[in-house]
Amino acid sequence: MEHITLIDTFSEFKELMNIDRVTMIRVLEDAFRGVLIKLFGSDDNFDVIINTDKGDFEIWRNRTIVPDGRVKNPHFQISLSEAKKIDNDYEVGEEVTDEVKFLDFGRRAILALRQNLSSRILELEKDTIYGKYKEKVGQIVFGEVYQVWKKEMLILDEEGNELILPKTEMIPSDYYKKGDNLKAVVHSVEIKNNTPLIMLSRTSPAFLERLFEMEVPEIFDGLITIKKIVRAPGERAKVAVESYDDRIDPVGACVGMKGSRIHGIVRELRNENIDIINYTSNLQLYIQRALNPAKISTTKIFEDIKRAHIYLRPEEVSLAIGKNGINIRLASQLVGYELDVYRETGNEEDEEDVPLDEFSDEIEEWILDELKAIGCDTAKSVLDLTAEDLVNRTDLEEETINEVLTILKSEFE
Repeated sequence: MEHITLIDTFSEFKELMNIDRVTMIRVLEDAFRGVLIKLFGSDDNFDVIINTDKGDFEIWRNRTIVPDGRVKNPHFQISLSEAKKIDNDYEVGEEVTDEVKFLDFGRRAILALRQNLSSRILELEKDTIYGKYKEKVGQIVFGEVYQVWKKEMLILDEEGNELILPKTEMIPSDYYKKGDNLKAVVHSVEIKNNTPLIMLSRTSPAFLERLFEMEVPEIFDGLITIKKIVRAPGERAKVAVESYDDRIDPVGACVGMKGSRIHGIVRELRNENIDIINYTSNLQLYIQRALNPAKISTTKIFEDIKRAHIYLRPEEVSLAIGKNGINIRLASQLVGYELDVYRETGNEEDEEDVPLDEFSDEIEEWILDELKAIGCDTAKSVLDLTAEDLVNRTDLEEETINEVLTILKSEFE
């Protein structure tokens, strides 16, 4: 009975990954000794020998020989007459070693051992999973969708370990059902309620970086370095790259022949537009590349406040800002400077224009800021746009837009 129970327990160990033999023997021996301490108060006079290959064990007890009638504890002492039954040459004071059958300790002792081992196995398994995934933070893992909930999904890896992909870490257009396979990056690993909690992400810049490493050999080999990645998941991303080999065009290498490399990444990210930019330490040139496809006329950089004023022709402003301001927002994050867009003025009609700040007595400051955020810093630059355009490009209500237009038109009547 005892060997069958223990062989089953050993098999559980063997199913665990990365459990070395030394650790296995140590845990098993600790479990046996824990039971011996419970039974006898001490395990000092016991030797435990584990045979993991066969799934069995031996327990040897060492007892001191005392004169007949002087035995106080039969588990630590043995009478001379009993010792001589084992070997007639034994004398008082010597030590007798004999094998103890664990089964003789009773069913409760066996059940206690089984419970102790199961508990240690579970702890060891949790520690193994935690250690394994702690080393994988920032790396891509593959898994199968096991359960879909409202706020998160349960993913099982190839070993059946449970991973969590929160809704907040999914690309907005992601859609998965049970049984689907997916890839994501390990975002964080922590212990919660004594259980490893492994969180995944598909929106992290690290996910996009790992995808580039998988698709572009030059990045994997270190010939091209990704300097920085900024993302609006599912919409747009900007990636600054640099080559340490003058013979390699970093942007061309990332795009691939006829876009062969970038297309696979774009599909994985649900058609997220990816701008690949050649990194440079020349800040003015870097800003210009970051705001692509807009063509900048003039740039004024204020290094002390990490801000830059960008002047463009009127027809370039919308390109620089992008849909819902996404292009200029990502460009600002990429270069690390707050970018303010201004329309370039240069004719007499423009000279008669009035800056929006002049209307601060009639129009609230936050409304003016909304208009400036889309590149409208003068009255005429606002009037050049229709009410519908202004509603679509700002967070202002139509009623507010109409009031603003009425105030600005009155200035030129």
